[in-house]
Amino acid sequence: MSSEVSQTTSQVDSLRWSEKPKTAEKDDTLKQEDFFKLLTQQLSYQDPSKPADNDQMIAQMTSFTMAEGISNLNTKFESLSASMTSNSALQASTLVGKKALLESDTLELGTSGSARASIIATEPVDKLVVNIYDESNQLVRSIDMSKQDTGAIRFEWDGKNDKGEVMPQGEYEIKAEANINGEFSTLPTATFKNIDSVNVNGANGIIINTKAGAVRLTDVAEIA
Repeated sequence: MSSEVSQTTSQVDSLRWSEKPKTAEKDDTLKQEDFFKLLTQQLSYQDPSKPADNDQMIAQMTSFTMAEGISNLNTKFESLSASMTSNSALQASTLVGKKALLESDTLELGTSGSARASIIATEPVDKLVVNIYDESNQLVRSIDMSKQDTGAIRFEWDGKNDKGEVMPQGEYEIKAEANINGEFSTLPTATFKNIDSVNVNGANGIIINTKAGAVRLTDVAEIA
């Protein structure tokens, strides 16, 4: 058995190095033609009194074909991956300037004069009050949203304080205080953040950058 392996190895080496390459670079990759040459060599060196088994010969030919098919498939996958990355980068570029709904307790009041948010309730709320604070932690607006059902509760602030005065642009803190079955608790909130830039980060996919930090696109609840 060892002599056959040694002889086969010698035959492979002779096939790979018997001819000088036509170009300056050497191609050491065994192609399907090389395997068939090797197979022909094996047939010429076999003992006529003990010919090779047909099943073994067919198995070798099948293995050669599968090896080449897998190599071609890998090449096509690499090409597909490069194409998808380019397409993702193109799609990501269209997100810049839009707003992403992210879990946050700060609300951005921009040039539009209003700001939107979403309050997340995991169970029915008997009474919901949304309080908005300025950067000095002073309460500027308290909005009674009464009774609410389970789910995402949409909220929009018109940018005015309790006296009806228009508040300056900037970032405000938002707190959703809920009365559930006689107990008070603060519900999580999600607000819209401006998308400043995006990155295509391999296995992590598309990363969007906002004032609140960098998050994956898959973690964004909504784009507006």
